Amino acid sequence: MGDTAYIYLEDGTSFQGDAFGYNTVKCGELIFTTSMNGYPESLSDPSYAGQIMIITHPLVGNYGVPKRSSDDGILLNFESEKVQVDGLIVSELTKSEKWNCALNLDEWLANQNTPGISGLDTRLLTKKVRDKGAMMCAISTRGRLRYPERVLKKDYTKINFVEQLSPKRPIVQNRYRKSVVVVDCGVKHGILRNVSRLGYNVIRVPYNYTADKIMSFNPAGVLYSNGPGNPNLLKEVVSSMQTVLEYKIPVFGICLGHQIASLALGGRVRKMKFGHRAVNKAVVDQISGKAYITSHNHGYAMTPRDMPDEGKIWLMSPDDNIVEGALYKKRNMMTTQFHPEGRPGTNDAGFIFGMFGKMIKENGN
Repeated sequence: MGDTAYIYLEDGTSFQGDAFGYNTVKCGELIFTTSMNGYPESLSDPSYAGQIMIITHPLVGNYGVPKRSSDDGILLNFESEKVQVDGLIVSELTKSEKWNCALNLDEWLANQNTPGISGLDTRLLTKKVRDKGAMMCAISTRGRLRYPERVLKKDYTKINFVEQLSPKRPIVQNRYRKSVVVVDCGVKHGILRNVSRLGYNVIRVPYNYTADKIMSFNPAGVLYSNGPGNPNLLKEVVSSMQTVLEYKIPVFGICLGHQIASLALGGRVRKMKFGHRAVNKAVVDQISGKAYITSHNHGYAMTPRDMPDEGKIWLMSPDDNIVEGALYKKRNMMTTQFHPEGRPGTNDAGFIFGMFGKMIKENGN
């Protein structure tokens, strides 16, 4: 910490600041989150794989990083086993002081081979992303890059990050009599915790598992998880969902799973200009009229005109006309674009896991 670090953007601009974390060069899609807290959960969220995160809140790191704790293989204070971002940009890295602080943010990123840069005008960078859209970014904590354009050749939209993150074999929990299969495209452990709280074993399977393999576990329900990257690349997941839906068992799609459902039933999913990444975004229930404050992390989405014909719009973003929840009653499926588990974020939408549990019970399980 203390050396000069550099970032280079695909539009030709560059910035310098103070290096922290790991000494390396990385390239990823530049995005921003307006979350004021919860950086241990955000940085370990697999949906951020392949991205360099700007945290817009000016002071970051003041409560450090806690020691990892878990229950039956499910993490309680992180969303995966490692830092998932390819780099972190903050305005000011602060001293860590909290009773359960095991590491400061600089130490954690260094241990996780992740570079960070501080001392930049994050407002300027955020405005650039808002105006021009998410773009590729190279970050160097090793010194100035002579040919940054060589690093910036990476194309986020063409990389299957799910393939890199999904487990290679099933991960089975044996605590209850019945199970829910989670098609793991980069699942957050907060989702696993909420499924387990319903009273079902969590069985995580590889993203490219066929419907036959999924159904061989005799699941009470199937959950298609969140995950990073372009959903239009995930033909195997789309195909498996199409077949699983024929069994009419309860299906729940979260974030990437919401997008997979649209593609599986003939809808479209498009890349957003700069996405939704925050812990305080409103969604409005189109049936009850109620509004909820929710946690978001997605760069792809669908508008009402992209919806499959058989889907019913359930939840909408009042900001930009994005479909945030859908119901497919004939298919026994519901989906949310946002994260009902929060982590980080509010508990406003936690009841949706209860809805999934009710669907399972009404289906005889």
